[in-house]
Amino acid sequence: MENQEIRFVDRVFRLLEHVTYRRADTAADKQAIFRMRHAAYARAGTIEPGPSGLFSDAFDETDNAWLIGVRLDGDLASALRLHVSASLAAPLPVANTFPDVIRPLLRSRRTIIDATRFVAKLEFSQRYSEIPYLTLRASFMAGEFFDADFITAACLVEHQAFYRRMFGGVPWCEPQPYPNFKRPMALIGHDCRTLKNSTLDRYPFFASTASERETLFSRSSNHVGDMFEAIGRPAESEVGA
Repeated sequence: MENQEIRFVDRVFRLLEHVTYRRADTAADKQAIFRMRHAAYARAGTIEPGPSGLFSDAFDETDNAWLIGVRLDGDLASALRLHVSASLAAPLPVANTFPDVIRPLLRSRRTIIDATRFVAKLEFSQRYSEIPYLTLRASFMAGEFFDADFITAACLVEHQAFYRRMFGGVPWCEPQPYPNFKRPMALIGHDCRTLKNSTLDRYPFFASTASERETLFSRSSNHVGDMFEAIGRPAESEVGA
């Protein structure tokens, strides 16, 4: 690892000491994330500003949705929405836009973590270049907890290089029009099993403890019942390693 990369990793670890990850279960926590989304997307010109000042959709209410808030010294700094699916019965936002790519994987019982709605407050993203890495760290926690095969992300075309640098993500197909957004989105895929060791070697702060993962993923933001049922995986499968 080059000296510059070592310094960056050290900075992320230092900032991580001030970070907590919180699953949004309450209406208040969800609205805080929806408000931050609206501000971020309107500022970027991805959506038209709405009178409510909130941005959400039906996928925020599914049983297999995890809305994760990233708090820095107690203040909400960024957020990410994760959907976990191991079958066609558990919906993924990315499957609606890229069905030819995603649905065959779900039919073959692959487990996919779909990361969407990645946003940050302007004051935090301007001050801390580490925020994107700390936010997407939740995806890797989910991948470990659910023993996932792939992490997917729909992103703006100009952000593909970031995902490639971040975790070796590669384009899976051509950009497509995306629901509720004014601009097309590209589909990026990360092979968890092939790339796990090399990703952790480069960015060791993506590692997490079993207690961290259990706190976030033992239930979803909308479902307190059988987690296996929520993600469409047979109950005898094991998660949480």
